[in-house]
Amino acid sequence: MTNATTSPNRKFKDAVYDQFARIGKAVAAPKRLELLDLLCQGPRTVEALAEQASLSVANTSQHLQILRAARLVDTEKRGLYVEYRLADDQVCQFFHALRSLAEDRLAEVDRVTRAYLNERGAMDAVEGDELLRRVRGGEVTVLDVRPAEEYRAGHIPGALSVPLSELKKRIAELPKRREIVAYCRGPYCVMAIEAVEVLRKKGFRAHRMEQGVVDWRARGWRVEEGEEAAS
Repeated sequence: MTNATTSPNRKFKDAVYDQFARIGKAVAAPKRLELLDLLCQGPRTVEALAEQASLSVANTSQHLQILRAARLVDTEKRGLYVEYRLADDQVCQFFHALRSLAEDRLAEVDRVTRAYLNERGAMDAVEGDELLRRVRGGEVTVLDVRPAEEYRAGHIPGALSVPLSELKKRIAELPKRREIVAYCRGPYCVMAIEAVEVLRKKGFRAHRMEQGVVDWRARGWRVEEGEEAAS
């Protein structure tokens, strides 16, 4: 009788699960998950990813090489720079599913989030369904406060691109009498929180939306690409 540990069936199963484990190993670091989250917003250079993830360029490059070895990201030459992008949409879907699983199974996710929000003061979030209704009714001004390149890669239809870094100098462009809803990269992105704080101090009726473009796509809703339409 063939030893179970050396049988062709056992070798086959071990080989398959070993390949599955490559994905688990590749995402078994918090910073690599953050890099995937950033790349869900659109392609990025190593330098841009390093800045946004608060990493050195060398460490960012090492993390990206691990993700690339697992076929989760690809590269493309853009002039003098190498741009990283997700291998395909399935990778972003995988990240979203992983995030949702952690939210459902780990109470610590909610506890950490609530502690952070309470420190900054209660920030009421407008749910995606409610925002969709208001946008379709023309009831709110929707601000995408992510960097402009992320807006161009994909944004909620009708949203205005006002990056957080430009908000204070462009605040006069915003209608004072309309309610404003700001969004960024999703529920754990702080740019929309900061934008709402700025807007409220200036007397605007402003709220943040927890859902970002990744969440919007996950619901099967339409996402626009390219520059903002002229007013």
